[in-house]
Amino acid sequence: MYPFDAIKTRMQVLNPSPSAVYTGISNAARQISSTEGILSLWRGISSVVIGAGGSSWLGPLVLLSLTVIPPGPAHAVYFATYEAVKQAMGGNKGNEHHPLAAATSGACATIASDALMNPFDVIKQRMQVHGSVYPNITQCARSVFRNEGFRAFYVSYPTTLCMTVPFTAIQFTAYESLSKVFNPSKRYDPATHIAAGGLAGAFAAGLTTPLDVIKTLLQTRGTARDLEIRKAKGLWEAAKIIKRRDGARGFFRGLRPRIITTMPSTAICWASYEMAKAYFIRRADDV
Repeated sequence: MYPFDAIKTRMQVLNPSPSAVYTGISNAARQISSTEGILSLWRGISSVVIGAGGSSWLGPLVLLSLTVIPPGPAHAVYFATYEAVKQAMGGNKGNEHHPLAAATSGACATIASDALMNPFDVIKQRMQVHGSVYPNITQCARSVFRNEGFRAFYVSYPTTLCMTVPFTAIQFTAYESLSKVFNPSKRYDPATHIAAGGLAGAFAAGLTTPLDVIKTLLQTRGTARDLEIRKAKGLWEAAKIIKRRDGARGFFRGLRPRIITTMPSTAICWASYEMAKAYFIRRADDV
């Protein structure tokens, strides 16, 4: 699904060059593939792999030093935090629904994991935009650090949290609610986990797209030719630029590819999580 994420980033960029204006997902895919090569749709994917699977608190310095420290994978931090907070808030008690526990644990999980992922997300989007000149993530990280400083890796972090905290709270609450309806017995059932996860992700993605557009502007500002965009310093300033230039419609750029990317991702994520959870529960019961 990564190509859809690349298309989403391209469609969200404000004031792109004439050769990077797209009318839709299929048009963007054809245009990018024909002019830049089909592999350009996967530019920056290694940053996501490293960030999700082997990032550390060192953030961009990990890439600058060409060293990846594995003890802090973002997904492990994400679900570990989720379960810890959910347990502490009594979210695992009984068969009744605990929406507050689900929302709070989801929000705490995303705060922790985004602290690890944000620098890698900046690098990913810098490599996804039209005209990116970076041959690999290491060169991209070094260039951003040298030209814009360490702050560039976290300038969008407050906006990211403003997006991902409600996204995760909505997703986790929707998933827990849908799971109660689809699978009231709470037994391991891949089909219901996939359905609940996909629907929950789509719902959360649609509601938080405006903040994702703002995040993209902040994370790609260093590549913009527009001086006003290059100088955007935070959420409200970026939002004002988008509102003034494109109106309310501008906040929903890339809505479709965002939902298309998110649905299978959250479905697979939740199904994998529930499978691992069921496996360890069975092992614990056998001991």
